[in-house]
Amino acid sequence: MRIGVIGLGFMGSTHLKALKNIPSAQLVAVSDADEKRLTGDLSGIQGNIGGPGEKFDFSGLRRYTDWQKAVEDPEVEVFDICLPTSFHKDVAIAALHSGKHVLVEKPMALDADSVDAMLEAAAQSGRLLMTAQVLRFFPAYVTMRRTVKSGRLGPVHAAIFRRRCAAPDWSPWLANKQASGGGVFDLLIHDVDYCLHMFGLPESISAVGYEDLGKGIDWITATFHYPEIGGVILSGGWHHLKAFPFSMEYTVVCDGGTIEYHSASTPPTLYRADGEKEALPVEEKDAYKAELEYFLDCCAKGRQPEFCPPQESATSVKLTQLMVEARSKQGEKVACRL
Repeated sequence: MRIGVIGLGFMGSTHLKALKNIPSAQLVAVSDADEKRLTGDLSGIQGNIGGPGEKFDFSGLRRYTDWQKAVEDPEVEVFDICLPTSFHKDVAIAALHSGKHVLVEKPMALDADSVDAMLEAAAQSGRLLMTAQVLRFFPAYVTMRRTVKSGRLGPVHAAIFRRRCAAPDWSPWLANKQASGGGVFDLLIHDVDYCLHMFGLPESISAVGYEDLGKGIDWITATFHYPEIGGVILSGGWHHLKAFPFSMEYTVVCDGGTIEYHSASTPPTLYRADGEKEALPVEEKDAYKAELEYFLDCCAKGRQPEFCPPQESATSVKLTQLMVEARSKQGEKVACRL
């Protein structure tokens, strides 16, 4: 598949590294408003996970400072959109209407109207749309879901998902809530989406937390209420600038045991009800490569991305909106009528 990448910041650089290792992927075009990045010098790129940026050879590629011209490129079959979130709707819709398949970074967008418009554009164009909800492809999360869904542990009774990092200072747009949605959208959209992936739509949401973006703080603890589960808790967000380390973790309590994972200290481990401890098998795989391979395979075969459907990514945005609304009510339940 012939691919164009729009947006050469942290996620664009991350996707470019992964694309180099996918034989079916042919990078033919790149787009960014920063002309230095279009030279291939992404060495100054930083983010909250992964290593520093690299230098790429873009000499044989078509390069665009204007995304509106990029999406009209007749040689591109698939666009990978890694722009600030506030651009996702307009760029994705333009690319779809130009006859391109579209992978768009998470969050899909920042509001219900935008995600619904993106779904409509995909349906009208007959092209494939997927949001890069990469957590669905992370090996530590894949093995947990596979174990729970196998039924060997019985029903889930409680679950906790947590994700935290320092407020980002590597990309100024992230600190602009109108562009990024703030820490809750930037980080916890992953865990909202994974709860939807695991458990479906909750009946209601309650939340508490605190936001002071001037100090870099955007924190939330939310409960997704399901009739058959004691409680699914999502917690985390941005802490103060620079020093606070990135981490992600989960705890899932079932009849037959508890599964625990922490990115900094504990690989996926099952603490069985019989008192024994069991390391869960984890496939060594780059999640970014896995999601890109999956989407490109869907495009090549004309198959909808059922493992990561755009309708669920749209619902994740609406749930995250609702979670932020629930935080303003400081603990009051808000019904999920989406």
